[in-house]
Amino acid sequence: MSSNNTQSRQVENSLGSSIALFVPMIVLFLGAIYSLSFLTLANPWPMAVCLVLFALAFWIPQTLLGRSDSAGEN
Repeated sequence: MSSNNTQSRQVENSLGSSIALFVPMIVLFLGAIYSLSFLTLANPWPMAVCLVLFALAFWIPQTLLGRSDSAGEN
C-alpha cells in the first residue's frame, strides 16, 4: 500500500500582518461598543451603527481575510 505524503501546507500570518489585521478589527469592535453610549429611546441610530460595525468586525476577518471555505481540509 503506497502512502501519499503530500499534505496541504499550513500558511500562517507573520506577527506584523496579524497585528495589522487585528488593530482595525478591534477598532471596529470597540467603535460598535462606544456607539451604544449615544443610544436613547428617541434616537435608534447608534444601535444601527453598532450592529453594522459589529458585523463588519467579524465578517471581514472570517470572509475576506480568513479561510472560511477550508472546513474539511485536515
